[in-house]
Amino acid sequence: MKIDQYTKLYCLIGDPVGHSLSPAVHNACFEHMGINAVYLAFETTDLAGVIASMRALSIGGMSVTMPHKTSIIQYLDELDPTAAKIGAVNTVLNRGGRLMGFNTDATGAMKALEQALCLKGIRTLVVGAGGAARSIAFPLKERGAIIIITNRTASRGKALAQELSCGFVPWEVMGSINNIDLIVQTTPLGMSPYSDQCPVTPCLLKPNITVMDVIYNPPKTKLLKLAEHLGCHVIDGVSMFVHQAAEQLRLWTQTDPPLSLMEKIVREALKDPHGEESDQRGHDPGLQKP
Repeated sequence: MKIDQYTKLYCLIGDPVGHSLSPAVHNACFEHMGINAVYLAFETTDLAGVIASMRALSIGGMSVTMPHKTSIIQYLDELDPTAAKIGAVNTVLNRGGRLMGFNTDATGAMKALEQALCLKGIRTLVVGAGGAARSIAFPLKERGAIIIITNRTASRGKALAQELSCGFVPWEVMGSINNIDLIVQTTPLGMSPYSDQCPVTPCLLKPNITVMDVIYNPPKTKLLKLAEHLGCHVIDGVSMFVHQAAEQLRLWTQTDPPLSLMEKIVREALKDPHGEESDQRGHDPGLQKP
């Protein structure tokens, strides 16, 4: 990669950002695509300063991670309709000094799911009510899925269910839900330091249902291992992560990125030298705290 006075800057902001695989993925794509650009990670809590710098330095685009996905909105000039409905932004595009907010988590999740099954009419349990849950539940409903929300904090789960005009089931009686086709797990339960926990009641894991976990490190959470053992179809968080990053690149460069290369980089980064899954902390920053 040659960096010169014409190199375009893209970045990630959040706190923390040290675990993120986004710099490795985006920089590899820029090099592969022959684009003179670099992507850096900045750990910061100064959103006003970040936005001023983005305008002053003509930073082309920005990924937004925890805890800034909602608070960044007040600084932007325009929101994509999907981001506005969800109430969270994970991508900013600088279009001639006008800053536009998008939510590519939603796009990434839908592409990962639509590769596996038809979503219209599918009876779906969304586990959690945080940013990741919102990014998935709203577009699922738009595609005709029947949504049920469960969440440890009932007030938060009920609030999301009310926004979606869908059902809510208390966490403690999750196992009473019948005829589920799809389970989407959006909490941190399953990643470090909660890697020994499975947030879904095992009796829900019927053969041939689909189970998606948005956690990408480890790729096979305790939930996915159990679901696979019980005959479920499983979708790990790597697919969603790759698709959301690809959508960011499309927005920034108007070019289709190399999906296979992106997935290869992520999966290799998540393995230790012995080829086993890494246990380092790394996750979708939209996950809510348990």
